[in-house]
Amino acid sequence: MPTSANSSKPKATLRWVLMLVGVIVVFGGVFLIKAMFAKGTNDFFDHMAQPAVTISATAAKQDRWSSTDAAVGTLAAINGIDVTAESGGVVRSIEFKAGQPVQAGAILVRLNTANEEAVLKALESSAQLAQVQAQRWQALGRDKLVSVDDVQTRTTAAANARAQVEAQRALIAQKTVRAPFSGVLGIRRVNLGQFISPGTAVVSLQQLDPIYVNFSLPEQMIGKIREGTPMHASIDALPGQAFTGTITAVDPQVDPATHNFTVQATLPNPGGALRPGTFARVGFDLGVVRDVVVIPQTAVSFNPYGNAVFVISKVARKPGETDAQGKPLTGDKLVVTQRFIKTGATRGDLIEVTEGLKPGEQVVTSGLLKLRNGSEVLIDNTVQPSADAQPAVQNR
Repeated sequence: MPTSANSSKPKATLRWVLMLVGVIVVFGGVFLIKAMFAKGTNDFFDHMAQPAVTISATAAKQDRWSSTDAAVGTLAAINGIDVTAESGGVVRSIEFKAGQPVQAGAILVRLNTANEEAVLKALESSAQLAQVQAQRWQALGRDKLVSVDDVQTRTTAAANARAQVEAQRALIAQKTVRAPFSGVLGIRRVNLGQFISPGTAVVSLQQLDPIYVNFSLPEQMIGKIREGTPMHASIDALPGQAFTGTITAVDPQVDPATHNFTVQATLPNPGGALRPGTFARVGFDLGVVRDVVVIPQTAVSFNPYGNAVFVISKVARKPGETDAQGKPLTGDKLVVTQRFIKTGATRGDLIEVTEGLKPGEQVVTSGLLKLRNGSEVLIDNTVQPSADAQPAVQNR
């Protein structure tokens, strides 16, 4: 019995070994066949002829640009205030209409002055009496009938009485609100019979011609911008209109928080079309002309790690190249190569290339997302992206 048990153990071990070898052979064969199919598939796609990508293209151009800069600003009135009352009182009459132009000194609002005028009459009577008494005492003083001190006392009393009259007249004048300068009135903020306190706003007054435009520039521009530099402005609220003016003031202080400084320009505004507080786009010429290489902005792929373009070049085909149907291809082909460039200023649809591109080199202007290095391309310029230095929006 022990001998029979010991002889069965090698047979069982052999069966397990054979089964394991069989499994390895079967699964190894499956994986080998799968790897062969995968390699064949990869080789097929790697060597499969790629169809040419249809794109539009243009050549980099040499141009001459004047050194310009642009900013955004806000229009401000030469003089613009809320007209206020110097003294309190009840509104007796309103002498203006909202929105009308007025001249400097024009009466806008009158307050009730009945009490002040009554006091003025009493003071005028007292001043007149004091003047008569002073004249009488001066005559007596010349005859040595009264002392010099008495004459001076009477003369001083008469002067004080006149001063009180003038002070009362000034108080009455404060009850009449006048336009401090010529301009255009806004909407009135008081009503008849309303009691107003000193400092209450009566109406807005804006001097519109000429008008300021204030804007900020980075500190790098502080040595380039000068008073007297011509400028132009466009207003979103007035499309299609251009306004020209002159830079009239440059703030000598740079804001330490933003490192910007403020510039003020003056624009003629005879028709009053420009209004304070309006957003303005400002441009100005620094008077320096330079040669630049420009391409459409659509040709540039803007990336955090650098801007790039696809440059088109002509290369000879390799022997045996075929199209998607297997037909042989001959002659030269157009391929693209991605190239990193450095860009500069923009003007409309165009962008300056400072490094990486020469005039005359062709770049792709549309279809960039379909391309990779070495892709064959077919140029079709029947539809081209806009490439205008001064584009205009079409009203359709």
